[in-house]
Amino acid sequence: MRVALVAGPDAGHAIPAIALSKRFVESGHEAVLFTGERWFDIVVPGVTVAPLEGLTPRPQDNDGDAGSKIHARAAHIASLLLPGLSALLPDLVVSDVITAGGGMAAERLGIPWVELSPHPLYLPSRGLPPIGSGLEVGTGLRGRARDVVLRGLTARSLRQGERERSAARVGIGLQARDPGPNARLIATVPALEVPRPDWPANAHVVGPLHWEPTDIVLEPPPGDGPLVMVAPSTATTGVVGMLDAVCEGLGGLGMRVVATMLDPSGQALPDWAVAGQGRQDVLLHDADVVVCGGGHGMLAKALSAGVPAVIVPGEGDQWELANRAARQGSAVVVRPLDAVAVRNAVETILAEPRFAEAARRAAVTAMDVQDPVAVCLDAVR
Repeated sequence: MRVALVAGPDAGHAIPAIALSKRFVESGHEAVLFTGERWFDIVVPGVTVAPLEGLTPRPQDNDGDAGSKIHARAAHIASLLLPGLSALLPDLVVSDVITAGGGMAAERLGIPWVELSPHPLYLPSRGLPPIGSGLEVGTGLRGRARDVVLRGLTARSLRQGERERSAARVGIGLQARDPGPNARLIATVPALEVPRPDWPANAHVVGPLHWEPTDIVLEPPPGDGPLVMVAPSTATTGVVGMLDAVCEGLGGLGMRVVATMLDPSGQALPDWAVAGQGRQDVLLHDADVVVCGGGHGMLAKALSAGVPAVIVPGEGDQWELANRAARQGSAVVVRPLDAVAVRNAVETILAEPRFAEAARRAAVTAMDVQDPVAVCLDAVR
């Protein structure tokens, strides 16, 4: 099978698409990944990387309007993608959930397509509080009433988004009503998912899709103190200054810090801390706790390795994910970023075995997932 994968350049979305491309190739299929230029130099045997046009904002684009950014930009990307897809003639298109242009282009060409969500399922539900609130499902009369009120408050925005999506679709020759993908790949740790009464029949939890963008193994500082792994958020909405706060908060405690970064800053660090590019999967074998921003990629990687986390969430879905992990028992949430609060959270996790035990339970759930390649094959039959 020839598969075209479409994902924007943000690491949290491009890396899962790269990982899935690799899975397709390892299963004997052909994979072509359309993405941003920062990933053009990746070396994944058998995976072809092609430019995804239309990512740069146009003069008329308003990236402050989320609906416009997602839907209008998706239609523009779809129009620019059509020639490349037409020439490739794939059997299937896999489109990242926020790079919706891939799905639109596939629909225009009559090609089956699958949506890739590199995080839990974020579709609205009649049984959940609004996604992004970080709230647990309300219980009892008051709790259920709260959720009904909150869903009502977000309903107007959802309807506006549907109208914007319909207008964007019509503008490129599609019917107004979106029929949706043939299947949805929910690439998360099941421990981060929540039950809902309206789970879509075509949605399949396939486990996190991890890929290491470097072969470098970053050596932790010498010593036998607890190893704290720091992974600052790669998202534009993430908290800044995390490594500085960790080093300030943990000074004098005999701990060791190792920070992994796609783009190291070169800042001066104490002799018990190192930072740079490095394989996160290798470091997680020895880490006692992870300090991260709550982006799904790092959080899912930590939980898959059974390592508890201190989460300093920024905007977007990081607040939602942080609270889900905290309710599962494997994380402590710190907000806003504060050196003393980070120190207290790290010490709490190290002192109380229940956090590591919960993280290990989460790791076990990562084995109870479906094969994403098999789901995709079923989608084209």
